[in-house]
Amino acid sequence: MSGAAKGKVYLVGAGPGDPELLTLRALRLLGSAEAVLHDDLVAPEILNLIPPTAQVHNVGKRCGKKKILQSEINHLMVALASTGLKVVRLKGGDPLIFGRAGEEIEVLRAAGIPFEIVPGVTSAFGAAASLQIPLTHRRVSSALVLVTAHAASDKDVYDWGKYIQSGATLALYMPGKNYSDVVAKLKSAGVNGDTPCAIVSHATTRKQQAHLTTIGSLHAAPLLVAPTLLIVGDVVRFVDVAVEASGIPAFSAQTAHPVPAIYLQDSLPAGSPILAEPPFEDLA
Repeated sequence: MSGAAKGKVYLVGAGPGDPELLTLRALRLLGSAEAVLHDDLVAPEILNLIPPTAQVHNVGKRCGKKKILQSEINHLMVALASTGLKVVRLKGGDPLIFGRAGEEIEVLRAAGIPFEIVPGVTSAFGAAASLQIPLTHRRVSSALVLVTAHAASDKDVYDWGKYIQSGATLALYMPGKNYSDVVAKLKSAGVNGDTPCAIVSHATTRKQQAHLTTIGSLHAAPLLVAPTLLIVGDVVRFVDVAVEASGIPAFSAQTAHPVPAIYLQDSLPAGSPILAEPPFEDLA
Protein backbone atom coordinates (compact mmCIF):
# COMPACT_ATOMS: atom_id res chain seq x y z
CA MET A 1 0.00 0.00 0.00
CA SER A 2 2.96 2.34 0.69
CA GLY A 3 3.84 2.47 -3.00
CA ALA A 4 0.33 3.27 -4.16
CA ALA A 5 -0.75 6.82 -4.97
CA LYS A 6 -2.92 8.12 -2.15
CA GLY A 7 -6.11 10.03 -2.68
CA LYS A 8 -7.80 12.28 -0.18
CA VAL A 9 -10.78 12.04 2.17
CA TYR A 10 -13.16 14.95 2.74
CA LEU A 11 -15.29 14.84 5.90
CA VAL A 12 -18.22 16.89 4.64
CA GLY A 13 -21.26 18.20 6.50
CA ALA A 14 -24.47 17.80 4.50
CA GLY A 15 -26.48 20.06 6.80
CA PRO A 16 -29.84 19.26 8.41
CA GLY A 17 -31.70 18.37 5.21
CA ASP A 18 -32.47 21.33 2.97
CA PRO A 19 -29.98 21.09 0.07
CA GLU A 20 -29.89 24.88 -0.17
CA LEU A 21 -28.11 24.88 3.19
CA LEU A 22 -25.10 23.07 1.71
CA THR A 23 -21.93 25.13 1.64
CA LEU A 24 -20.47 25.96 -1.76
CA ARG A 25 -17.42 23.89 -0.83
CA ALA A 26 -19.59 20.85 -0.06
CA LEU A 27 -21.46 21.25 -3.33
CA ARG A 28 -18.25 21.42 -5.37
CA LEU A 29 -16.74 18.41 -3.64
CA LEU A 30 -19.88 16.32 -4.21
CA GLY A 31 -19.85 17.26 -7.89
CA SER A 32 -16.31 15.97 -8.34
CA ALA A 33 -16.31 13.03 -5.91
CA GLU A 34 -15.06 9.65 -7.07
CA ALA A 35 -16.40 7.81 -4.02
CA VAL A 36 -19.02 8.84 -1.46
CA LEU A 37 -19.71 7.23 1.92
CA HIS A 38 -22.94 8.75 3.23
CA ASP A 39 -25.12 8.53 6.31
CA ASP A 40 -28.78 7.50 6.17
CA LEU A 41 -30.00 10.95 7.16
CA VAL A 42 -28.54 12.72 4.13
CA ALA A 43 -31.47 14.00 2.05
CA PRO A 44 -32.17 12.30 -1.32
CA GLU A 45 -31.96 15.70 -3.05
CA ILE A 46 -28.37 15.98 -1.84
CA LEU A 47 -27.47 12.43 -2.88
CA ASN A 48 -28.76 13.29 -6.36
CA LEU A 49 -25.86 15.75 -6.66
CA ILE A 50 -23.33 12.89 -6.65
CA PRO A 51 -21.92 12.13 -10.14
CA PRO A 52 -23.25 8.88 -11.65
CA THR A 53 -19.66 7.74 -12.14
CA ALA A 54 -18.86 7.84 -8.41
CA GLN A 55 -18.92 4.84 -6.10
CA VAL A 56 -21.68 5.33 -3.55
CA HIS A 57 -21.80 3.51 -0.20
CA ASN A 58 -24.60 3.92 2.36
CA VAL A 59 -22.80 3.52 5.68
CA GLY A 60 -25.43 4.99 7.98
CA LYS A 61 -27.68 3.66 10.69
CA ARG A 62 -31.23 4.43 11.77
CA CYS A 63 -32.83 4.05 15.19
CA GLY A 64 -29.65 2.48 16.52
CA LYS A 65 -29.62 -0.28 13.89
CA LYS A 66 -26.23 -0.41 12.20
CA LYS A 67 -25.81 -1.48 8.60
CA ILE A 68 -22.05 -1.34 8.99
CA LEU A 69 -19.65 -1.08 11.93
CA GLN A 70 -17.56 2.05 12.44
CA SER A 71 -14.43 -0.04 12.04
CA GLU A 72 -15.68 -1.15 8.61
CA ILE A 73 -16.35 2.47 7.61
CA ASN A 74 -12.84 3.39 8.67
CA HIS A 75 -11.35 0.53 6.66
CA LEU A 76 -13.42 1.46 3.59
CA MET A 77 -12.34 5.11 3.70
CA VAL A 78 -8.68 4.17 3.94
CA ALA A 79 -8.96 1.50 1.23
CA LEU A 80 -10.67 3.81 -1.26
CA ALA A 81 -8.30 6.71 -0.65
CA SER A 82 -5.28 4.40 -0.85
CA THR A 83 -6.19 3.63 -4.47
CA GLY A 84 -5.94 7.34 -5.29
CA LEU A 85 -9.65 8.21 -5.18
CA LYS A 86 -11.19 11.49 -4.06
CA VAL A 87 -13.43 10.26 -1.22
CA VAL A 88 -16.27 12.26 0.32
CA ARG A 89 -17.43 11.05 3.74
CA LEU A 90 -20.84 12.74 3.78
CA LYS A 91 -22.42 13.29 7.19
CA GLY A 92 -25.76 14.81 8.18
CA GLY A 93 -25.43 18.16 9.93
CA ASP A 94 -21.86 19.05 10.85
CA PRO A 95 -19.20 16.31 10.88
CA LEU A 96 -17.64 17.59 14.12
CA ILE A 97 -20.86 17.52 16.16
CA PHE A 98 -21.89 13.98 17.20
CA GLY A 99 -20.69 12.72 13.82
CA ARG A 100 -17.80 10.46 14.92
CA ALA A 101 -15.43 12.62 12.92
CA GLY A 102 -12.90 12.40 15.75
CA GLU A 103 -12.62 8.64 15.39
CA GLU A 104 -12.27 8.87 11.62
CA ILE A 105 -9.63 11.60 11.88
CA GLU A 106 -7.52 9.36 14.11
CA VAL A 107 -7.72 6.49 11.61
CA LEU A 108 -6.89 8.68 8.61
CA ARG A 109 -3.90 10.20 10.37
CA ALA A 110 -2.62 6.79 11.41
CA ALA A 111 -2.89 5.57 7.81
CA GLY A 112 -1.20 8.65 6.42
CA ILE A 113 -4.25 9.58 4.33
CA PRO A 114 -4.64 13.32 3.56
CA PHE A 115 -8.00 14.68 4.67
CA GLU A 116 -9.98 17.88 4.96
CA ILE A 117 -12.97 18.83 7.11
CA VAL A 118 -15.82 20.77 5.52
CA PRO A 119 -18.26 22.09 8.15
CA GLY A 120 -22.02 21.97 7.71
CA VAL A 121 -25.11 23.47 9.34
CA THR A 122 -25.84 21.37 12.41
CA SER A 123 -29.45 20.37 13.08
CA ALA A 124 -29.81 22.59 16.17
CA PHE A 125 -29.13 25.65 14.05
CA GLY A 126 -31.47 24.52 11.27
CA ALA A 127 -34.27 23.67 13.71
CA ALA A 128 -33.98 26.96 15.58
CA ALA A 129 -33.86 28.98 12.37
CA SER A 130 -36.95 27.29 10.96
CA LEU A 131 -38.93 28.26 14.09
CA GLN A 132 -37.25 31.68 14.36
CA ILE A 133 -35.84 30.87 17.79
CA PRO A 134 -32.64 32.78 18.67
CA LEU A 135 -30.43 30.23 20.40
CA THR A 136 -28.74 33.03 22.29
CA HIS A 137 -30.09 36.44 23.30
CA ARG A 138 -28.25 39.06 25.32
CA ARG A 139 -31.19 39.48 27.71
CA VAL A 140 -32.17 35.82 28.01
CA SER A 141 -29.37 33.35 27.20
CA SER A 142 -25.65 34.02 27.06
CA ALA A 143 -24.55 30.51 26.11
CA LEU A 144 -25.52 27.50 24.01
CA VAL A 145 -24.80 23.91 25.01
CA LEU A 146 -25.01 21.02 22.54
CA VAL A 147 -25.46 17.64 24.23
CA THR A 148 -26.76 14.22 23.34
CA ALA A 149 -29.47 12.64 25.43
CA HIS A 150 -28.70 9.26 23.85
CA ALA A 151 -25.59 8.50 25.90
CA ALA A 152 -25.99 10.85 28.85
CA SER A 153 -24.31 9.83 32.09
CA ASP A 154 -25.30 10.94 35.59
CA LYS A 155 -22.66 13.65 35.41
CA ASP A 156 -24.11 14.87 32.10
CA VAL A 157 -27.53 15.18 33.71
CA TYR A 158 -26.09 17.26 36.52
CA ASP A 159 -24.45 19.53 33.97
CA TRP A 160 -27.78 20.03 32.18
CA GLY A 161 -29.15 21.68 35.30
CA LYS A 162 -26.01 23.77 35.76
CA TYR A 163 -26.24 25.01 32.19
CA ILE A 164 -29.95 25.83 32.37
CA GLN A 165 -29.61 27.61 35.72
CA SER A 166 -26.82 29.73 34.27
CA GLY A 167 -29.16 30.88 31.50
CA ALA A 168 -27.74 28.67 28.75
CA THR A 169 -29.91 27.25 26.00
CA LEU A 170 -29.74 23.45 25.83
CA ALA A 171 -29.98 21.63 22.50
CA LEU A 172 -30.48 17.90 23.07
CA TYR A 173 -29.62 15.75 20.08
CA MET A 174 -31.25 12.32 19.85
CA PRO A 175 -33.69 12.73 22.77
CA GLY A 176 -35.15 9.30 21.95
CA LYS A 177 -38.71 8.01 22.03
CA ASN A 178 -39.19 8.19 25.79
CA TYR A 179 -39.78 11.84 26.55
CA SER A 180 -40.60 10.93 30.16
CA ASP A 181 -37.02 9.72 30.61
CA VAL A 182 -35.65 13.04 29.35
CA VAL A 183 -38.06 14.91 31.64
CA ALA A 184 -36.90 12.88 34.64
CA LYS A 185 -33.24 13.58 33.87
CA LEU A 186 -33.81 17.30 33.39
CA LYS A 187 -35.91 17.63 36.53
CA SER A 188 -33.36 15.67 38.55
CA ALA A 189 -30.79 18.17 37.33
CA GLY A 190 -32.91 20.99 38.73
CA VAL A 191 -34.61 22.20 35.55
CA ASN A 192 -37.94 23.85 36.37
CA GLY A 193 -41.10 22.25 35.01
CA ASP A 194 -42.23 25.54 33.49
CA THR A 195 -39.08 25.84 31.37
CA PRO A 196 -40.20 26.09 27.71
CA CYS A 197 -38.95 23.60 25.13
CA ALA A 198 -39.44 22.72 21.47
CA ILE A 199 -39.27 19.30 19.82
CA VAL A 200 -38.37 19.47 16.12
CA SER A 201 -38.54 16.53 13.72
CA HIS A 202 -36.83 16.40 10.30
CA ALA A 203 -35.63 20.00 10.66
CA THR A 204 -35.57 22.13 7.46
CA THR A 205 -37.18 19.42 5.30
CA ARG A 206 -40.68 19.13 3.88
CA LYS A 207 -41.36 16.53 6.57
CA GLN A 208 -40.60 18.96 9.39
CA GLN A 209 -42.91 18.98 12.39
CA ALA A 210 -42.54 20.80 15.69
CA HIS A 211 -44.23 20.81 19.06
CA LEU A 212 -43.81 23.50 21.71
CA THR A 213 -44.48 22.79 25.35
CA THR A 214 -42.85 22.95 28.80
CA ILE A 215 -40.59 20.45 30.52
CA GLY A 216 -43.47 19.71 32.89
CA SER A 217 -45.76 18.77 29.99
CA LEU A 218 -43.17 17.19 27.70
CA HIS A 219 -44.12 13.65 28.80
CA ALA A 220 -47.54 14.13 27.15
CA ALA A 221 -46.18 15.53 23.87
CA PRO A 222 -46.92 13.67 20.62
CA LEU A 223 -44.12 11.33 19.57
CA LEU A 224 -42.57 12.94 16.51
CA VAL A 225 -40.71 10.91 13.89
CA ALA A 226 -36.91 10.62 14.26
CA PRO A 227 -34.58 12.35 13.74
CA THR A 228 -35.67 14.79 16.41
CA LEU A 229 -34.00 17.48 18.46
CA LEU A 230 -35.11 19.15 21.69
CA ILE A 231 -34.40 22.83 22.38
CA VAL A 232 -34.73 23.80 26.06
CA GLY A 233 -34.63 27.29 27.52
CA ASP A 234 -36.27 30.68 27.71
CA VAL A 235 -35.26 31.51 24.12
CA VAL A 236 -38.09 29.20 23.01
CA ARG A 237 -40.48 31.97 24.12
CA PHE A 238 -39.37 33.94 21.08
CA VAL A 239 -40.85 31.40 18.67
CA ASP A 240 -42.96 32.98 15.95
CA VAL A 241 -45.61 30.52 14.81
CA ALA A 242 -48.99 31.65 13.49
CA VAL A 243 -51.21 29.80 15.94
CA GLU A 244 -52.95 31.00 19.11
CA ALA A 245 -52.00 29.29 22.31
CA SER A 246 -51.62 29.63 26.03
CA GLY A 247 -49.28 28.38 28.73
CA ILE A 248 -45.88 29.94 28.15
CA PRO A 249 -45.66 33.73 27.89
CA ALA A 250 -43.81 34.82 24.77
CA PHE A 251 -40.94 37.28 25.12
CA SER A 252 -40.86 40.60 23.34
CA ALA A 253 -37.59 40.99 21.50
CA GLN A 254 -37.59 44.68 22.44
CA THR A 255 -38.20 44.36 26.18
CA ALA A 256 -37.43 40.70 26.97
CA HIS A 257 -40.37 40.81 29.41
CA PRO A 258 -43.27 38.35 29.32
CA VAL A 259 -46.12 39.46 27.04
CA PRO A 260 -49.53 37.83 26.48
CA ALA A 261 -49.11 34.16 25.65
CA ILE A 262 -49.36 33.20 21.99
CA TYR A 263 -47.83 30.71 19.60
CA LEU A 264 -47.93 27.45 21.52
CA GLN A 265 -48.71 24.04 20.15
CA ASP A 266 -50.43 22.84 23.32
CA SER A 267 -53.61 24.72 22.44
CA LEU A 268 -53.96 22.84 19.16
CA PRO A 269 -55.52 19.40 18.64
CA ALA A 270 -53.14 16.62 19.66
CA GLY A 271 -50.60 15.84 16.97
CA SER A 272 -51.14 19.01 14.93
CA PRO A 273 -47.83 20.09 13.39
CA ILE A 274 -46.66 23.66 13.74
CA LEU A 275 -44.70 23.48 10.51
CA ALA A 276 -45.83 20.65 8.31
CA GLU A 277 -44.14 22.24 5.29
CA PRO A 278 -41.34 24.76 5.93
CA PRO A 279 -41.39 27.89 3.76
CA PHE A 280 -38.64 27.17 1.30
CA GLU A 281 -38.95 26.47 -2.41
CA ASP A 282 -40.08 23.06 -3.62
CA LEU A 283 -37.07 20.76 -3.86
CA ALA A 284 -38.55 18.45 -6.47
